Amino acid sequence: MTLGDILTPDSIVADLQATNRWEAIDELIRCLVAAGRIKPEHLEAVRAVVQRRERSMSTGIGYGIGIPHASTDLIQEVVGAFGRSKTGIDFEALDNQRVTLVVLFLVPLGQFQKHLHTLADIARLLHQRDLRQALEEAPDAAAIYDILRKSTPVR
Repeated sequence: MTLGDILTPDSIVADLQATNRWEAIDELIRCLVAAGRIKPEHLEAVRAVVQRRERSMSTGIGYGIGIPHASTDLIQEVVGAFGRSKTGIDFEALDNQRVTLVVLFLVPLGQFQKHLHTLADIARLLHQRDLRQALEEAPDAAAIYDILRKSTPVR
């Protein structure tokens, strides 16, 4: 499975409007609802589980990357959304850098190994400087999706 398999073309926000991590998380969750990946009636519950996870420790992992994530019984398969911020978002990242690339993903409850592997693989993928640069320079969501579809597999 690639990161492009977790995402869909309509679950990519090429120009996040968020100014902080909570707004970014909300924007990406709303994107998943609009893309039909999360039921509208589950929006608040998903927001709560992602925020609870994020409050335990920021998912700003450095290098301008944020990977908010959570497990929930409200989905049947791994789903994700990708957002790019042109101005950067204060994510309280480990290196205190503003986050420009955000991948929010959800894993079905009880799939702990899949959750860990997905998180590790996304982090490893986005630590590639050339890939980050390509994503930051991509002209639109379609180009971002194309770059991610061709990227290194995520288990």
